Amino acid sequence: MKKVLLATVAVLAFSASSFAAEPAKTVGQAPPSTASSFYLAQDTATMKCQIVEIQPAAGSSVKVVGAPHPTKASAETALKADKACAQ
Repeated sequence: MKKVLLATVAVLAFSASSFAAEPAKTVGQAPPSTASSFYLAQDTATMKCQIVEIQPAAGSSVKVVGAPHPTKASAETALKADKACAQ
């Protein structure tokens, strides 16, 4: 009986770390914005676009065109390729 009890305690001692709580994972959410992103912002009155680092607020006269870009170079490439922006 002592051997079974000692074996059970040993197994529980070594497996206790596998029962430790893991940090909560975010599923379906964007990661926190720590790195800067670049947005194509289009003025709805003039239809001209520019590259901005801060996402325009909802309800303003400026709208975001496409997805955020990780680098300014990729945003500039997207700006040149976008046909909706007046040049």
